[in-house]
Amino acid sequence: MIAITAYVLAVQWTRVLAMGRPGGAAPALILGGAALMAAAIGWPLSSLGLGTSRLALRILGGLALGAVLLLPAAVRASAAPVLPAGLAVAAIAISIGEEVAFRGALYAALERLGGAPVAIIGSTAVWTAAHAFSHPPEFLGAVAAAGLLLALWRWACRDLVGPIIAHVIADLML
Repeated sequence: MIAITAYVLAVQWTRVLAMGRPGGAAPALILGGAALMAAAIGWPLSSLGLGTSRLALRILGGLALGAVLLLPAAVRASAAPVLPAGLAVAAIAISIGEEVAFRGALYAALERLGGAPVAIIGSTAVWTAAHAFSHPPEFLGAVAAAGLLLALWRWACRDLVGPIIAHVIADLML
């Protein structure tokens, strides 16, 4: 559990540093997403909340979660920006990588250690810390709330498909 936590934090913070270089955003996001997915190596798909059972329902749940995550954007006066294709692909890569790492492998490790409460609170705390360098301090409350919502879904539905879809939607639209 400590190793997974250290690994995902190191990947996230390194990604943020790499994004600051000219032309570094898309490669950092894509490579960061792939590196985060490596945190799940060796975990059974069922432990990660992945699989194909009830897939249509899981996809529908992910769309609903995505809509909830977009509620803050709905109150903005301006239209949401449209990402260039290269950044859209990068946003998808990092969204999937973050979900597999935080609400997949890290959640599973924390759940083994102390049950669902430890997994929910711990994965949300590490998720928030991982975003501390890439988001302004006043936005970290929203980051924590999104992480908590996704972790609660992971616990209640034993599902990672919904959080992946919701995260992809949010990153593409926010």
